Amino acid sequence: MKTSVKATLIAIAVAVVLLIVGIVYTITQRAAAPDPSADGGPQVVRSDSHVLDEGGADAVTVVEFLDFECEACGAFYPVVEELRETYLGDITYVVRYFPLPGHPNSTQAALAAEAAAQQDRFEDMYHLLFETQAQWSHGTEETPAAFRAYAEELGLDMAAYDAAIADPATRERVESDKSDGEALGVSSTPSFFIDGEPLVLQEWDDLEQAIEKAVNG
Repeated sequence: MKTSVKATLIAIAVAVVLLIVGIVYTITQRAAAPDPSADGGPQVVRSDSHVLDEGGADAVTVVEFLDFECEACGAFYPVVEELRETYLGDITYVVRYFPLPGHPNSTQAALAAEAAAQQDRFEDMYHLLFETQAQWSHGTEETPAAFRAYAEELGLDMAAYDAAIADPATRERVESDKSDGEALGVSSTPSFFIDGEPLVLQEWDDLEQAIEKAVNG
């Protein structure tokens, strides 16, 4: 186990285990979304999926279905960042949206990320959303103004941002990710796939162990 990763994992191990065990979100409703079977069925990665790191030809593909408002996703965020650094070049890291119905701002956060992506600033918004999660999460209603403020903080073209948020295609893009996830059996976040295979999280270092095995196997 890499030392730097192990240190971070140990520091949050108890919190992550509790979150994984105690905060399992079963989907009780499904958003109206494009039928993934219309273009060949559900896919773990699509051509428009957001790639944070592009590895080499033999890189392991790691896909995370996430909800920006999810506490477990927030707990995994620093772990993921260290793993991305540790295995830079050896993995291709892909992020897909999976907003859960129990989180009022989860869809708004995903829309903000997608609007930023249209200005090639997805990763910047991705980082900002997780770094500020405690400030905007777990309210009782949506607060789109908070995410617009983050877009301004990033220096985005605000007219283009507002147009993207208002465009139904932006929401459809988010819902398309979720539709794929549901068809692939995703029901909680974060959910990881390693080279197309779902990873069942049972121990706090399962993600690192799976990546290390896939890279060195």
